[in-house]
Amino acid sequence: MKPQVLLVFLTRFEESTAMLKGIAQYERSHRPWAAFLDDEARAEHDPQWLRSKKWHGVISRHTTPALLQSCAELKIPLVDLNDTPLNPGVPKIRPDNTGIGHQGAEHFMERGFRNFGFCGFSTDAWACERRDGFVEALRLGGHGCEVFDVEYPGDLTPFWDAKQTTALAAWLRRLPKPAGIMACVDMRALQVIAAAQTAGLLVPEEISVIGANNDTIRCELAYPPLSSVAPNAFQSGYHAAETLALLMSGGKKDVVMDRRIEPLGVVTRQSSDILAIDDKNVAAALSYIREHACHGISVEEVLKHAYASRSQLEKKFRRHLGRSPQAEIRRVQVAKIRQLLFETDFPLKKIAELTGFEHVEYMCVVFKRITGEAPGSYRKKVQTKSGN
Repeated sequence: MKPQVLLVFLTRFEESTAMLKGIAQYERSHRPWAAFLDDEARAEHDPQWLRSKKWHGVISRHTTPALLQSCAELKIPLVDLNDTPLNPGVPKIRPDNTGIGHQGAEHFMERGFRNFGFCGFSTDAWACERRDGFVEALRLGGHGCEVFDVEYPGDLTPFWDAKQTTALAAWLRRLPKPAGIMACVDMRALQVIAAAQTAGLLVPEEISVIGANNDTIRCELAYPPLSSVAPNAFQSGYHAAETLALLMSGGKKDVVMDRRIEPLGVVTRQSSDILAIDDKNVAAALSYIREHACHGISVEEVLKHAYASRSQLEKKFRRHLGRSPQAEIRRVQVAKIRQLLFETDFPLKKIAELTGFEHVEYMCVVFKRITGEAPGSYRKKVQTKSGN
């Protein structure tokens, strides 16, 4: 008889869907289960619903005291995927939040920033871990960090959002510019972008912003689109299934009770895709390239918006960036190609159109010259790693 496994997930969250893909991958490569997806997470608040059937195991992304108690009373093995403090005797799998903070800091330091801020929630342990990781990495790099933490009320209301935008705008005005700001989660990062715009500050030229969790739809709907540290939710799901299999086979002594999953890395979008440079000609050129590189622009078009001669701009680019304006155009195009290969299943011809290449063959040549990999090989590698 196949083990009866209950999966408690709200599938409207992108992270939950990625976790479920990881669980499915484990099940396909090991002993099959009879899995039931509670995609409204009813079991988290309805003990009778959980008792309506004999379950051999539960994996939950939305673990409540009621669910913990019911599983304990019924002696059902439970694996917890919620990013909250440990519950005694219940294995937990969650993101490496310190690592997420580290990656955000490294992203900004690599771009030459010297001024930094972090915006988070003082009452949530996961947010504090991300803050501490960000601050620690900056400290090791010889930098300080301004912190703007508040208590999260537990629900995002228009009134609270407006109040936060006002307070954040005042904080951002006081920071030295340009500044790299990381937020504990994408929703909070969107508040930072709104606050910067309220304060009349340019994003990313004056305030560069990065979030965390890489909620793709939320990030892409932002203006400018939001960069974000992507957790590896697929691996979280895979390890959750692996852990539950151990519990159901009586191997509890081999179970890791608190497993942290390393993030995939930063998905760079326009909110942070800039270098901290105080040269006005270079800054203007970079701003134009960032906005239009994927429209098939030429260096001559860039010169018109940089208010500099070609020889002047070439010299300034090489001094500040170590590369030419043409190379920067290609860098932005390749970054967009990487993103589309990772996040979509678009054919290469469509990706070429979206990134300013008239011929798909030439796009493939450029991509391989810069990355060392063909687009198809790169897509297979990154999508296998993330479970896409």
